[in-house]
Amino acid sequence: MTGTETAPSDRYSISVEDLCLWYADFQALKHVSVDIREGLVTGLIGPSGCGKTTFLRSLNRLNERYGNVKTTGTVRILGKNIYDADVSLGELRKAVGMVFQRPNPLPVSIYENIVFGLRVHAGARALTRRQLDELVELSLTEVALWDDVKDVLHRRATHLTLEQQQKLCIARLLPLKPSVILMDEPCSALDAEGTAAIERLMDGLRGRYTIVIVTHNMAQARRTSDECIFMLLGELVEHGPTVNVFLRPTRKETEMYVEGRYG
Repeated sequence: MTGTETAPSDRYSISVEDLCLWYADFQALKHVSVDIREGLVTGLIGPSGCGKTTFLRSLNRLNERYGNVKTTGTVRILGKNIYDADVSLGELRKAVGMVFQRPNPLPVSIYENIVFGLRVHAGARALTRRQLDELVELSLTEVALWDDVKDVLHRRATHLTLEQQQKLCIARLLPLKPSVILMDEPCSALDAEGTAAIERLMDGLRGRYTIVIVTHNMAQARRTSDECIFMLLGELVEHGPTVNVFLRPTRKETEMYVEGRYG
């Protein structure tokens, strides 16, 4: 599915206004303002070092783990500025899930990977074993993994293939009922077959979740995203429907990048 096939939502899941971020004295993001539509897949593209991953991590405040980080501006998710002093990082990361470049399943069973988030957030305490079993099956079915693993649920997740591990990492977000799923080059460690499987999965999640994906693969950005954001040197240069960004860009810098003339 492409951006021309998905009706744009009239609602925004994420509204960013004048976002700036510094790592010590280095300014990595410069006055970024953008509205990201609910239920769509939005691609973040741009050359290495342009601020894509920093911006992505700003949407769940993951940058703060690295220390010596200063952030100004606002990021509203579901109407709440996530940089307000009263925001719980635990609750934020339930609502805004993250998938990393390389699959990172926990070194426990497939089953325990799925229920781990619920146990951390105390959500599992109110559920019976049967309810947990149903939740595990539902989550694994939603990422097209259930048929592959239903007979080995108590095997260590690290024994899965890389493609299966990445699907599992997405599946373990779902019991927490996130509104937004962030993906930082989720296919970079996968072969062509694994990449195609993750892209099909993203297509199946479209509409139910707001997905923001960083990718260096221009063909992938065109295939998977409804809208694209092009970044350069920490600034947002262009944002619009993917078909427009690639075929009718309004900025010369965007045109040069999507045509492969730099980056």
